[in-house]
Amino acid sequence: MRTAFYAPLKAPDHPVPSGDRTMARLLCRALQRAGHTVELASRFRSFEGAGEPDRQQRLAQLGERIAHALIRRYRRRTASLQPQLWFTYHLYHKAPDWLGPPVSDALGIPYVVAEASYAPKQERGPWAQGCVASRTALAAADLVLGLNAADRACVLPLLRSPDCWAPLAPFVDPERARVGVDQAAALRQSLARSLGFDAGTVVLLTVAMMRPGAKLASYRLLAQALSQLTARRWQLLIAGDGPARAEVLATFADLGPRVHWLGAHEQDALAHLYPVADIYVWPAISEAYGMVLLEAQAAGVPVVAGLTGGVGDIVRSGETGLLVPVGDAAAFAQAVARLIDSADERRLLGQQAARAVGERHSLDAAARALDKLLTPLVATGKTDR
Repeated sequence: MRTAFYAPLKAPDHPVPSGDRTMARLLCRALQRAGHTVELASRFRSFEGAGEPDRQQRLAQLGERIAHALIRRYRRRTASLQPQLWFTYHLYHKAPDWLGPPVSDALGIPYVVAEASYAPKQERGPWAQGCVASRTALAAADLVLGLNAADRACVLPLLRSPDCWAPLAPFVDPERARVGVDQAAALRQSLARSLGFDAGTVVLLTVAMMRPGAKLASYRLLAQALSQLTARRWQLLIAGDGPARAEVLATFADLGPRVHWLGAHEQDALAHLYPVADIYVWPAISEAYGMVLLEAQAAGVPVVAGLTGGVGDIVRSGETGLLVPVGDAAAFAQAVARLIDSADERRLLGQQAARAVGERHSLDAAARALDKLLTPLVATGKTDR
């Protein structure tokens, strides 16, 4: 199957790391692993985060021109080289898909969307135009793959049929996530020496971009929770960077030498960092599901997180980690304390986490699921819109 792939929020080769970029790359790999040819249709980024209607209109007009150019380009190809399916990853009101619907319609190929969300409250807000575009795209979709179960309620009424929705479990490559496991003890000793702490101390880990809004709010709640645990022995490693770095650093100032700033890490470096930790900690305020939560579990690290969005779909509280009410610093502190105090529970949860990711959230499992869902669409041809 020849697939035209597009991610309006962030292309898979975008220079700034994020969970969106990671999932875009993983979807391409899963499609390829299933035997499909994947072509990046465009790097056009439709994201407009400030709520400026004039800029949104310019992006819409640019998107229309790019779509027409793609149609001309694809039509010049022989039939054996034209895409058989259009696949858009992650559309919503701030990053609508201006390309997929017109291109797939012109070529007569199925239009598939993975991870779509819709917020009715934005219909009369500053992103009203993006809402309309998202509604239009979802109405045109032959299949919407739901990576976050929380999106279903608002997306399903916009589809032509309930049969146009199918769940797809978020996934990682467990083999890549576990490349550092065998060297974890040596890496931990080396890191402890370089940072100046006892390697026997419980190591907490957070990996997150430092941005205003939900990310900063999560960092602040994490600092608030850990400030309640100063009587226990722990060290916190933070891997991340971004425009809110100064605010994040200030938030943890009172915790002093317990907190270590490692800067932004690429995926390969993170695979060696996860297994160094004893507990992965992240409040997950307004998190969709959180790729890092899956990556940590794949490396055998139990997670403490806030229960929000699709987090409950990938972290099973009491089995692979502990989930607490989102935004509750006291409950978060209590859950972290529980795992700090019990090496046996940490070990059990970590083992179960690695096994669960391998069984339910692996690249191979996603490849099989995608192939099963997409192949019939192409075989039967495009459904009527």
